[in-house]
Amino acid sequence: MKKALLFVCLLAGMAFASAKSFTVTLFEPATIGGTELKAGDYRCELQDQKIVIKHGHQTAEAAVKVESGDAKYSSTTVRYANADGKNKVQEIRVGGTNMKIVLD
Repeated sequence: MKKALLFVCLLAGMAFASAKSFTVTLFEPATIGGTELKAGDYRCELQDQKIVIKHGHQTAEAAVKVESGDAKYSSTTVRYANADGKNKVQEIRVGGTNMKIVLD
């Protein structure tokens, strides 16, 4: 019985951990939290009320608000806002989940 309970807790923990990190592709240069990022693939991690985006040695952080969408998103998408001729990441919708990350 203890082994079964441990196994269930382990699976639940893995599911929770996977929801906190994901990859995102920026198809054009963009700004996140004041840091300019080049186009490319980035590893994202949610930590409390902020997102940490990494690519090699480059790291960007920004305050976020996590919201739930009406349905699961089929793929991870990025929404931009254009400010002063530069793209600023406004929102990330995480594929396979209903999680929407809104950047402050």
